[in-house]
Amino acid sequence: MRVITWNVNGLRAAIRKGIGEQLERLEPDVVLLQEVRALPDQLPDAWSTPDWCQAIWHPAQRKGYSGVAVLSRLPIERPLRGLGAADDDPEGRVLTAKVGGVRLSSIYLPSGSSGDHRQAEKDAWLPRFREWAAPMVRSRVPTLLAGDFNIAHTERDIFHAKSNTKTSGFLPHERQWIGELFDSGWHDLVREAHPDAELGPFTWWSNRGCARELDRGWRIDYILANRAAAKLVKSVRIDREAGLAISDHAPVVAEIEG
Repeated sequence: MRVITWNVNGLRAAIRKGIGEQLERLEPDVVLLQEVRALPDQLPDAWSTPDWCQAIWHPAQRKGYSGVAVLSRLPIERPLRGLGAADDDPEGRVLTAKVGGVRLSSIYLPSGSSGDHRQAEKDAWLPRFREWAAPMVRSRVPTLLAGDFNIAHTERDIFHAKSNTKTSGFLPHERQWIGELFDSGWHDLVREAHPDAELGPFTWWSNRGCARELDRGWRIDYILANRAAAKLVKSVRIDREAGLAISDHAPVVAEIEG
């Protein structure tokens, strides 16, 4: 089973830019989308009610903002929105479902880059998310938490580390939080696939300063696996080509047995 997670930076714009052709090339079985920024009825019919897959949506209550989705060629079971209840997630940030015996979550954690009020919202999310994820790391059900966590873990995960130590997404307490998440048992599949990389691979690039062209980015998009899922992983990669064509994020692609 090929699983892709991708922050598309607005699905309507991504459709115009050719995300359909990129997905045909990548041939996923399951696509976890973040930052959809649209209601299903705002999408072309081929996307709102696609005939090539099942689709479940968790849009934000605020139109044109945030939102996550799961698209699957295989049957989708037990969809759950939010951290236990949809009404605790009005911005549409967590959508979980079971596909082919694997529990999958499409995750878009808040960004604090737009001001102190958003950083405070992000900081409030982190302990809630950790508590929600804790039972799943010990579960016998193979589980993948995938998406845009809006945090770069170490200096290997950001090109300009020294100049961003006071920037949201690379703040000391954020880095400590995601490190503790890994220490609790979650496998960082991209890092495990590239254990010797001194820098990168990156998944997000600013549109300023030729960062995308020069590959001077951040790694903030992850696929985390519990022990049961990590045993099933055959390969993990970042598809930079698709990212350059469609979004400011590149998709992360995982091959899972089953």
